[in-house]
This record gives sequence, structure tokens and C-alpha cells, in this order.
Amino acid sequence: MIFSTVPLYRAEGAILAHGVSVEGGRIAKGTILSAGDVERLAAAGVTEVAVAVLDPDDLTEDAAAERLASALAGPGLRLSPASTGRVNIHATENGLFRADRTLIDRFNRVDPAITLACLNDRADVPAGAMVATVKIIPLAVPGAAVERARAVLAEGEAIALKAYRSFAVTLIQTELPVLKSSVLDKTADLLRRRLRPSGSRLVAEHRVPHRADAVAGAIEAALRAPESGLPRLVILFGASAVVDAGDVLPEAMRLSGGWVEQVGLPVDPGNLLVLGYHGAVPMIGAPGCARSPKENGFDWVLHRLLAGERPAADDLSALGVGGLLMEIPTRPQPRERLSRPDAPLVIGGLLLAAGRASRMGEAGHKLLAEFDGMPLVRRVASRALSVLDGPLVAVTGHRSGEIRTALGGLDLVLADNPDHASGMASSIRTGLRQPALAEVAGVMVLLADMPGLTEEDLSRLCAAFRAADGNAIVRAVSGGKRGNPVILPRATFDALMRLEGDVGARHVIETCGLPIVDVELGDAAQLDVDTPDAVTAAGGLLRG
Repeated sequence: MIFSTVPLYRAEGAILAHGVSVEGGRIAKGTILSAGDVERLAAAGVTEVAVAVLDPDDLTEDAAAERLASALAGPGLRLSPASTGRVNIHATENGLFRADRTLIDRFNRVDPAITLACLNDRADVPAGAMVATVKIIPLAVPGAAVERARAVLAEGEAIALKAYRSFAVTLIQTELPVLKSSVLDKTADLLRRRLRPSGSRLVAEHRVPHRADAVAGAIEAALRAPESGLPRLVILFGASAVVDAGDVLPEAMRLSGGWVEQVGLPVDPGNLLVLGYHGAVPMIGAPGCARSPKENGFDWVLHRLLAGERPAADDLSALGVGGLLMEIPTRPQPRERLSRPDAPLVIGGLLLAAGRASRMGEAGHKLLAEFDGMPLVRRVASRALSVLDGPLVAVTGHRSGEIRTALGGLDLVLADNPDHASGMASSIRTGLRQPALAEVAGVMVLLADMPGLTEEDLSRLCAAFRAADGNAIVRAVSGGKRGNPVILPRATFDALMRLEGDVGARHVIETCGLPIVDVELGDAAQLDVDTPDAVTAAGGLLRG
């Protein structure tokens, strides 16, 4: 292929090297110029154009892309028409995308002008998703290079889609007093959603005590159930995390007559997964993070099984590269609770005092209203300081100077949030950025407009957090309805730092997969003062 600038009268049949605007539109780069194109260019005052002249062996970009993409076609894949040297490849059904890295690397080394890009191997894809694209970079390439690239593809299956199969799934969950039935209900609902793309059905659920013999009995019952015409799959959720190969879930797999293929997975979150088999029936002992909808190692193994694969120990141990799923904001991060395992649980505080209090109108700032002669924001801060053994960070924003004055002399950290108008999330992020909270095991998030909270209330929340060894979310409730404050473990901080807009921590609380301990505080857990009448009714006196 030779690029040159030619007089317009010699351009017919050549490939336009650069797009040209003409009346009524534009003639795009790569267009093989027809007599009509030449006439339009002449009418636009063009006298010469940059063109590419093909060598006898050259293929145009679209012809080359089509020839190469046709060698990639297979079941479950659809090729788009070639355009500007590109053919996109789409999945036609839900499934597991497969890619042979060695073959694709060899293909891409044939000629820099010839490229193939695709999703990661074993990506979970829905019907309609683009999984790969063939792109020819210049306007034409030598036919010999195209044939060398096709020869590489002929050596194996560079890309493929393994359509999901439908399974009859039995869910077995173990129970302990610390685990709420609502958590088990949500786990079952979430599993149904995970199974939906494959057309699999949750045909039975068993809830049994957290003992190996009880779980083994449930496995045996699942295997004795009448045939449904679908292959079987058994999924186990333990009320307590698996700690070794002799723990309840792997031991139950063995007691039922099956075997354990692997305990542990080099994917985080998802380390504590167990995979076993009972004849042809796979059994997954799910890690705790699988109670969250966020992608984790459980999904990786489940998708392989639904696609008809039968992973072995070597397959699972090869998942470490790429297995650190750091893009997941709402999962608990690796357990880095404290610098020393034997150190005491230090609880810090985050006092949110940055809002505009727009419902107060012109009556005054609610946080400056006096209760028993003390500004409300100082009242809440003082009570928190008397209970917390870690630092208290107060985040200010609207009328920051007056709020800071009201807090003057207290042993706390002040942090101004210049973006407070965007909502509560920015104040949470501002507070957690403070170095003072870097080493705490958890943080109590307090709203500064709650006059009913007492030192005893806050002490009860802290006691519940310590009783859970810092590995649970502690939430104040009133009559069983969620309220404030909450104590959030260090494991949630990364997720909190990714919150946006006028939202609090509720989404993180409900999706992070950690246990939730509710502490009944009565009306104080829901009493905040957002209007002048509310301030007065609660015993406050507005001061401006």
C-alpha cells in the first residue's frame, strides 16, 4: 500500500486517506472513491486528495477484518458487519467467556496492523455483551499477513463461549444464635439472583445446626431427592467461617460420602471457599463474602461449574494473579483490625456537624440550640468523649466558625468539609481521612442533632461492639426500627471512603456481609431535631 497525493481526476478507485467535508456531509477516511464521490469533491472545490493505493496482494481493512473474524466464529458468538476495519464479536447467550492467551498473543505478534482484543479468560458475560473485537489499524494490509494470522487461529480455539447450563440447586445453611434468620433469608434471595442467568433453580433449602453430622445429613437428603432432569449442585453457607480442612463444612462433605477437592482460594474476597464433589455432584462451601452481591471468589467458582467445567485443586490454586479484587468498594477488606492482635479494641468517633439544616428556615441553627444551657453539638460531643476510648473527629461545614466555637476547649479533632453541600457522604470521607482515626478498630458515627442520646446509650453500643470482637456492625434501634448511632468496623472503611452524594452508611451496612448487632435504645435512637418545633419539643432553646 502506497500513500500519495494525486490530482482529483486520478482518484477514482483509490482509498481516501483522510476524511473530507463536502456539501451535505462528509466523505469518510477509508472510502473507496467512486465517480460520484469524485464529483462531490470537485463541487466542493477539491483539486487533489491524499489516497492509499493498494498493492496487488493487499486487502482493504474491512475485507481483512471480516476474513480474520470469520475464523473466530463459533457457537454462542455473533459477528458484527465490518466497519472502519473493525468486526465486533458478541455473545448470543449467557455464559463463560474463554480466551487462550498464548494463541491470542501469537496472533497479535504476526503484524502490528492486525489486532485482536478480548475480555479476560473466564469472564461472566450476558447475552448481547461484546466479548472481542478484531481491528485492522491501517486502511489495508498485505494478504499474506492476514493468512499467517488465520493460520495461528487454526491451531486452536482462541476465543469461545461456554453457555451456562441449568442446575437443580440445593442450599444448606447452618444456624447459630448470633446469626439472624433475616440474614439467611437474604442469602437465599441473593443466591436465586446469582443462579438466574443460567436458568438454574433453587429447588430446596435446609437450615440445620452448625454441626458436621447435621450438614452431612442435609447433603444426603439433597442427593436422595427425586430427579428433576437437571444436574445437581449443592451450596453450603456456614454460620461460622471455615478455618481449616477439618472444620464443619469440609468434614460434612466427607461424612456424606463425598470428598474435598480444595479448602481455600487465592482470591480476596473469597479466601475461605471449600470445593468438594459427591460423585458427579459439585459441592461449594461458600465464604462469608458470598452473602454480599459484590463479585468474589464464590462467583468465579460458581460460574465455572454452571458452564459445565469441573475445577480441580490445581485450577483453583492458579487464580491468584488477578485474584485481589481491589475494585470492590463495599466488601470488608482483609482483616487488618489492629496493629497487634492482642491490643484492646479502640473505638473512635465521627461527629457529623456539617449540614445546612435547611428545614430550620430562619429560626436559627439547630446545632447551636441550647439544651440545659449547652449548645446541642457540644452536648452530643461531650457525651461521646466521656465514653469513647479513641479520638473523636467533628466534621464541620455550614456556619463552621460558630460550630467550632461551640466545640471550643473539647479534646477532639476538628475537620472542615468544604464540599458539605454535596451531602453526608463527603463528610464521612472527610472524617475518615483524619490521621487520628488511622488505628481505631471501629468508628461510632454520630449525628450531632440527636439530643436524646445519653452516655449510657453510647456505652451500650460500645459494649456490643467489643462483645463481637470488633467484627460486627453495631446499630442503635428504636422498637426494632433502625436508627443512630452506628459503630462501623475498620473493615468497612474502604467502602465508606467510596460513598458519593447525600447518603449515609446504610448501603455499606446492608451489603458488606458483616453481621449486624442491633441495640435497643428506645426513642433516643430516632429522635433528631430538624425543625424549630422539634427543637422546642425536645426541650431546646433556639439561639440563632
